Amino acid sequence: MERLGGETDILSGIEEICMLNAVRMAVFNLVGAARSATFGVFDQKQRVYVTQKRDGFFEILNCTGNISIKEGKPIAHAKIILSDEQNRIFGGHLFSDTLLFYGELYLEEMEGSPLERQYDESSGLFLWPFDQRDILFRST
Repeated sequence: MERLGGETDILSGIEEICMLNAVRMAVFNLVGAARSATFGVFDQKQRVYVTQKRDGFFEILNCTGNISIKEGKPIAHAKIILSDEQNRIFGGHLFSDTLLFYGELYLEEMEGSPLERQYDESSGLFLWPFDQRDILFRST
């Protein structure tokens, strides 16, 4: 468990924690508040993310994701749900330049050979390969 300070980018902050603690595979959940949010949805026909950035005061209702390896480094992949001052709810795939006011992170490391994201031709995304199935899902 970790508290992330204000003005910390969510993804960069989580990835830094993983680098400092040699975490190569994990799941996480984060709650808190944000000052800005960058999120999007994958356009499956054009095979690109359509993103938007919002500035304001947001509650992070849920942010959940996983850690795996890409290009030799831990990478955070996450989805986020936020609410604004009018209690409107929005979210999607989380992108950098989502700055915290504060965040409380729960990260659970997983044992086994770390999954490494690889380009998947059929989707146009970097996904886990299907041939890595020797992972033990238990807390360390």
